[in-house]
Amino acid sequence: MKARLLPILLCCSVISFAQPSSAATNGENRPVTLNVVVSDKSGMPLASLDRQNFTIFDNKQPVAITSFGAVDGATARPPVQIIVVLDEVNATWTVTSLERTQLLRFLRMNNGRLPLPVSLAFLTDAATKIPGTPSLEGNALIAALNEQQFGLRTERRSEGLYGAADRMQTSLRALEQIASLVSTNPGRKIVIWISPGWELLTTPRIDWLFTNKTQKTSFHNIVSVSDGLRLADMTIYNIDPLGTGDTGGFATMYYQNFLKGVRKPTDCQFAHLSLQVIASQSGGRVLNSSNDIAGEIASCFRDAAAFYRLSFDASVARNPNEYHAIEVKVSKPGLTALTRTGYYAQP
Repeated sequence: MKARLLPILLCCSVISFAQPSSAATNGENRPVTLNVVVSDKSGMPLASLDRQNFTIFDNKQPVAITSFGAVDGATARPPVQIIVVLDEVNATWTVTSLERTQLLRFLRMNNGRLPLPVSLAFLTDAATKIPGTPSLEGNALIAALNEQQFGLRTERRSEGLYGAADRMQTSLRALEQIASLVSTNPGRKIVIWISPGWELLTTPRIDWLFTNKTQKTSFHNIVSVSDGLRLADMTIYNIDPLGTGDTGGFATMYYQNFLKGVRKPTDCQFAHLSLQVIASQSGGRVLNSSNDIAGEIASCFRDAAAFYRLSFDASVARNPNEYHAIEVKVSKPGLTALTRTGYYAQP
């Protein structure tokens, strides 16, 4: 009985991100806007390129760039917004305490003066809390952090597969809530999610529980997450607080097998909705195997300091939710372009 109920628990919840009413329909051109971070061999963002240096491929076919701009994150209008998520659902009390210590260390850098506006989000068993408005003042954010109690667990099923399923649903709902809250705000949003990820979706041990119904629900959720983050202009970065304690571990590498976009329900596996896969596909990075969480947060800010915004017209699909892979190539050697990896086209 438990084996039959578990797939229902895992996938009966449908994720539906808010969709802007201005989205084109009925075969009209649907612009796809990409935030592209170009880095040199040392990992530093490069800000001196022009339109001729970029080529966009949609399902391996070159497409015309309809708009182009180089963005200085510090002077961008509207400003780039950073949301740092402290995940108290998928981490132990000890790891959560470490997350807070490292975040405090980052907020105190440069005498508490932040390069970009920052909001703090707290993912707990009870709710997702995003207090106040974005701030450039590290000391104000430290005060908000110190006011937030943590370490209190309210979920009864905290162990085993049922507990992992609860935490996964809580986490995906939090992602949906954050995207919905900021989707109407102009400008790029970068979410730095400090978490080892949802345990259920970083191991292959229960994929055999999938049914046709749960695969269809999972495919809907994958499409909804992809569309919701793209239309909200949101990129996810995942920092694993387990650091060197997780180095070489299964979870740090397993997600890489699922980075290609899902084209149909029968291709779905639980790992396609893991935090690491969502982050990578949104154009962000997965940072693990380092104990310097504060330094990793700073590296995410560097990606926001200089980037490019490129647009192209999405293809009109033959069928609903037709996946299209995106690749951006830069003509100068030795440079790496980081951006979202695909989108779902519509008829």
